[in-house]
Amino acid sequence: MKYSFLRVCLLLGFGVCHAQQVPVAIQVDASTPVGAMKPFWAYFGYDEPNYTTRPDGQKLLTELQQLSPVPVYVRAHNLLTSKGTSPGPDLKWGFTDAYSEDAKGNPVYNWTVVDSILDTYIQRGMKPLMEIGFMPEALSSKPDPYAHSWSQGGNLWTGWTYPPKDYSKWRELVYQWAKHSVERYGKAEVSTWLWEVWNEPDIAYWSGTFEEYCKLYDYAADGLKRACPECIIGGPHTTSPRSEKAYNYLTRFIEHCLRGKNYATGKTGTPLQYIGFHAKGSPELVDGHIRMNMGAQLKDIQRAFEAVNSFSELKNIPIIIGECDPEGCAACSETREPKYGYRNGTMYSSYTAASFARIYELMDQYQVNLQGAVSWSFEFEDQPWFAGFRDLATHGVNKPVLNVFRMFGMMSGQRVAVRSTSGLNASDIIAKGVRAEADVQAMASKNGRSVWVMLWHYHDDNLPGTASPVALTVKGLEAGPVQVHHYRVDGQFSNSFEKWKQMGSPQQVGTEQYQELERAGQLQLLTSPAWKVATDGTMTLPVELPRQAVSLIKLSW
Repeated sequence: MKYSFLRVCLLLGFGVCHAQQVPVAIQVDASTPVGAMKPFWAYFGYDEPNYTTRPDGQKLLTELQQLSPVPVYVRAHNLLTSKGTSPGPDLKWGFTDAYSEDAKGNPVYNWTVVDSILDTYIQRGMKPLMEIGFMPEALSSKPDPYAHSWSQGGNLWTGWTYPPKDYSKWRELVYQWAKHSVERYGKAEVSTWLWEVWNEPDIAYWSGTFEEYCKLYDYAADGLKRACPECIIGGPHTTSPRSEKAYNYLTRFIEHCLRGKNYATGKTGTPLQYIGFHAKGSPELVDGHIRMNMGAQLKDIQRAFEAVNSFSELKNIPIIIGECDPEGCAACSETREPKYGYRNGTMYSSYTAASFARIYELMDQYQVNLQGAVSWSFEFEDQPWFAGFRDLATHGVNKPVLNVFRMFGMMSGQRVAVRSTSGLNASDIIAKGVRAEADVQAMASKNGRSVWVMLWHYHDDNLPGTASPVALTVKGLEAGPVQVHHYRVDGQFSNSFEKWKQMGSPQQVGTEQYQELERAGQLQLLTSPAWKVATDGTMTLPVELPRQAVSLIKLSW
């Protein structure tokens, strides 16, 4: 029997089908595992360490740990930076004043601020990805000028970027820091942390040469291992390896650690216990709208995986994508850079779902041991509501993107096979982006008697578009009744930004408004939980997926 297009839509359960829009068929086979649902996404970072202990910072950290089934790792810049002449923390700027010198040039260590930051993590069951940097004013080989005023248009690359005037003092600083950490938190705890030296030494974050960075790393590793032989150190946390310069810097550093002369010990080789690099997309303004470039970010990851695999000695070495984001400037607001105007709404959340799924794909393809992918996004103090920074919350209210991490936090067990009549793969996106047809795709996992299916409707162009009907079929379930929970991030659900705009975009938010925004910032169900029947272990569900929306469907029996 032949059915009309409308009849097919009605049989699948769609009340209305858009003209000539055939439902995307997505098939999930819960009986076919493809790999572990590793929570590599449970890593977050930011420039401004002093925001850690502010009320909104503590609130957000609590929420991040609560959404994750594993300890969340946190990476922060400026853990050794001095205050200098700065009035206080600022965009891309923070300090701890951990190191100074007395009148005779003797080191003076003060761990008060560092401890307050680490205490905030440890009390929540989180783990620091300890960034050894930046250069304290008293140790900088070029300390004047020291503090930067980037947010007011000043030069960013000041005295904190320079090599130490004395590498032995630098080594001793790291030794004393690690020794103090072991005394305060215990070796069993500290040996679970990750340590690194500096950030993006291949660009202006480091005003020294490549050889001076290797020396900086060697001396730091020597000091760390003297205090804590069990501590884990790696790097070099270089920038996007799709650039030949960054790729070569990464591979030369690996060569140095494996086979070069250690500047600190004179021996061959330096401890390298994980590989760190950064991966960034590249949005632009095209004909008055924002166009994302997920392909650039995935290309970075692909190139770095190729680099690691080119060294036989690095088989199964842990890999940390130290910054893994749609672009490179968290502290640039939408006002400063209009191309960053995607961050408040659902484009950021759909991009995150779609890109992380492709990172799993690349991890499988290159058979690497990916441990973490740091989302360089936190919160900013003393800024307007929804100012368009790359952050997870504004004034303590969660933005839509945070709810995608809540979705990931609910998924566990083994990833299972998924097929879509519309979705792209990683190589497609690297080659052509998501510029023609939208990416309507899914990833799924199974653990025990539950299956989770995350679906997204993503497009690189931040333009209005029609919703996509999806016919989701899941097989490999137990025959009989199955409970269905359907969570959604879109223009209506789990979206504090849209709620704020409905309020008139106020910059002065009353108590009741704030509570309403808080509720809107939480992950919400699209519909009430329902029981449905899996016939022969198979169930078909109709889903209407708006453009840039993300759904998580949980099936339990």
